[in-house]
Amino acid sequence: MVNMSIQQDSTNLNIRSVPQQTYDAIVIGSGISGGWAAKELCEKGLKTLVLERGRNVEHVKDYPTATMHPWELPRRGELTLKMKEENPIVSRCYAFDESTQHFFVKDQEHPYTQVKPYDWIRGYQVGGKSLLWARWTQRWSDLDFEANAKEGIAIDWPIRYKHIAPWYSHVERFAGISGNRDGIPHLPDGEFLPAMEMNCIEDHFKKSLEENYADRRLIISRTANLTVPLNGRSACQYRNLCARGCPYGAYFSSNSATLPAARATGNLTLRPFSVVHSIIYDDKTQKAKGVRVIDTETKEELEFYAKIVFVNAGTLNTALILLNSTSSRFPDGFGNDNGLLGHFLMNHNYRGRVGGSYDGFQDQYYYGRRPAGVYLARYRNVGKDVQKTFVRGYAFAAGGGRSAGDTHNLIGAPIKEAMAKPGAWGLWMTGMGECLPYKENRVYLDKSKTDAWGIPQLAIDCTFKENELSMLNDILESGAEMLEKAGFKNVYTNDTKQAPGLDIHEMGGARMGNNPKTSILNSHNQVWGAKNVFITDGACMTSSACQNPSLTYMAMTARATDFAVSELNKQNI
Repeated sequence: MVNMSIQQDSTNLNIRSVPQQTYDAIVIGSGISGGWAAKELCEKGLKTLVLERGRNVEHVKDYPTATMHPWELPRRGELTLKMKEENPIVSRCYAFDESTQHFFVKDQEHPYTQVKPYDWIRGYQVGGKSLLWARWTQRWSDLDFEANAKEGIAIDWPIRYKHIAPWYSHVERFAGISGNRDGIPHLPDGEFLPAMEMNCIEDHFKKSLEENYADRRLIISRTANLTVPLNGRSACQYRNLCARGCPYGAYFSSNSATLPAARATGNLTLRPFSVVHSIIYDDKTQKAKGVRVIDTETKEELEFYAKIVFVNAGTLNTALILLNSTSSRFPDGFGNDNGLLGHFLMNHNYRGRVGGSYDGFQDQYYYGRRPAGVYLARYRNVGKDVQKTFVRGYAFAAGGGRSAGDTHNLIGAPIKEAMAKPGAWGLWMTGMGECLPYKENRVYLDKSKTDAWGIPQLAIDCTFKENELSMLNDILESGAEMLEKAGFKNVYTNDTKQAPGLDIHEMGGARMGNNPKTSILNSHNQVWGAKNVFITDGACMTSSACQNPSLTYMAMTARATDFAVSELNKQNI
């Protein structure tokens, strides 16, 4: 085992590596799944190199706006007109503002080809989008894992809930997930910290649903925000400024949790500013022998070698890397023996928005800014509910609160007085619809255009289809009906008509399966044609369910690393 990396400081940061380095394992990407791969591999004793294409971000030190008051931001959080005009894609993201813009990729920095409109939201830095994610964490169930097989859609998952349930528990205990044990069969309970509380309008809506529907459950969202201290991380301060980076470590991110755990073993080497060009295949061993990297600062091409490679670059970048990794063995992309690499791209449909106001509860309010909402679990095509116009289902993310006082037709001091008084209660709901895996929804290399490092740009060809649009209609109609039955006024529905991608839940492209003729990965997330390469980010997904997917990526990663190290120890890889 040769490790020639330069140890520059206490973070084990390695920026100027010598070209030929060998490690036990290489992890491509430092986001949610990459951080987990690093933690698990390092804790199992493997000298592990983590490659990150973006800059380094150190926990606490590199969160420049985390503790700033609104009046300390030059534009009170608003983006400049120039920023919006230059970044029409990322500006559509709900979390992109003056206080968070430094964690997002700007449109002109890393262009891509939109065959059809597609909003690709990215964060290129150590920690990736784990610094920015919404932190909602729901388990899948066999309703999800069995759906493809039962409906004859795409291919069957090679695993069931029983295979991943222990790994859900494993990652929940470390990450810290607050929530209640709600007893919903198709939304399995987990290992929860004490739950946050609903406010009065949310509780009112919950009771109305239970009175009017036998199959609808509103629960506090299960979220990766600590309600009690855990593993040296502090409890949430209820500031709801999570996307700025949490100096308390109260929300789960690679920077606050998994990478420090990996670093503590002494086995981690972290190399930012490292764009992975391709995976290197060895014809003699019929395995990958390492990765080819371009240093973003020097443009120098480097190679790193390892016994195991975990690809966790994020769904679309993982596909790009695999497609660009060609050899005599894989002329059409790494592992692409069946021509399916890049196909079956999925996104959640978040176009449906519903809301309304409520006249009551004028004597009640709430304290703090809870960094979580409420969650209406899927009720369509569950149990006795059978829909004729669409398959699968959707959930609702929701939240209630009080607006500021009515300032209509006021001017001067009366405006200030009105704004200091609470206005009406209201509730918003966003439908989160499952999208089916379609072969024609895909990504491929646009070889007519290259990026700053000479790598072909990614072309994305993806759209919502009839099933998703039929589901959207039901989201709007059903959501409005529930609010009206609960006594809400001024009920509105809105189809945002937003393109796929803005949900930031891209999945598929290198799906798992039971047969190498129809999938890229086997049941352990191994590439069929190269058994020492594993993919455990969103690219591995065979269907999309309607739950937020990050918890499943974490569990998949922990499960796959356990298998990979076991196979390595048995000298099977």
